[in-house]
Amino acid sequence: MVCLKDNQLISKDLAAPFRIGDVSVRNRVVLAPMSGVTDMPFRELAWRFGAGLVVTEMVASRELVNDTAESWSRLKAAGFRPHMVQLAGREAHWMAEAAKIAADHGADIIDINMGCPAKKVIGGYSGSALMRDPDHALGLIEATVKAVDIPVTLKMRLGWDENSINAPEIARRAEAAGIQLVTIHGRTRMQFYEGRADWDAIRPVREVISIPLIANGDVETAEDAREILRRSGADAVMIGRGCQGRPWHAGVLAGAAGPRSQEIADIAVEHYAMMLDFYGEAVAIRHARKHLGWYLQRFAPDLAGGEKAAIMTSRDPREVTARLYDALSAGIDDSREAA
Repeated sequence: MVCLKDNQLISKDLAAPFRIGDVSVRNRVVLAPMSGVTDMPFRELAWRFGAGLVVTEMVASRELVNDTAESWSRLKAAGFRPHMVQLAGREAHWMAEAAKIAADHGADIIDINMGCPAKKVIGGYSGSALMRDPDHALGLIEATVKAVDIPVTLKMRLGWDENSINAPEIARRAEAAGIQLVTIHGRTRMQFYEGRADWDAIRPVREVISIPLIANGDVETAEDAREILRRSGADAVMIGRGCQGRPWHAGVLAGAAGPRSQEIADIAVEHYAMMLDFYGEAVAIRHARKHLGWYLQRFAPDLAGGEKAAIMTSRDPREVTARLYDALSAGIDDSREAA
């Protein structure tokens, strides 16, 4: 894999394939793993509309080994390849065992979560808390790599805080341990999602590793995607929150055709139906509300509060479907950007 140089970076690069170990990825725009968001229905839509790669929600390693229903729900593939599973944990043993289970059940790539800033995750010394103890983190990485024959990748932040920017050192050691791709979110853990991601701060990681690098943080537009690649020197870009309410958006950034404005209501209704089928009605009604809110915020921002509340609180799927379709159909016209 050859890193993209500044003077080579043109729009078609986002559509170019690349490789993670022996796994081919069809373009350079990757849907980020987002807990509570990138479930199987969301990933299926993102893949259909052209995302280069989609990643599962974070799967807790010990819970997967202990056979919990939620971990198995998150592990499920959506019927396409490659299937990339993100694991989280703090103990090498559980990470290794969970990686074996994931590989045995169809994972093509295992991603190690060292970037999640959520309090409930770092409180268990997982996610970005691992960046505070690189030696311990490397033991976990080594155990995971040794456990499986498929590529293992690593996602992390710049460091715990501005006084401990250690992503370059961890990335260098991770590559030596067998990691085959690194993703960097251009914030520290203590920043959470505040301020702007520092795209330039990702470049020092590029300078110390030869494996592919993905840059992540505050990517909304194709211009953002090209600029983060130019400034970071990364090989690919990852987009997360920019896809909320528009699961097609990663594919659009990679050059695929997005939906026409009049098709968005149909996609939103289909997404809701997919969630009902995947979770069952009782669970789906609750899980779907955040997605319905994002669709309405993006494409029906002028919807009356009472009508929005009716969509968001109704427990009747038929009522939600009808009201959602009407709201989006009325709120979108050909002048409103679908992407």
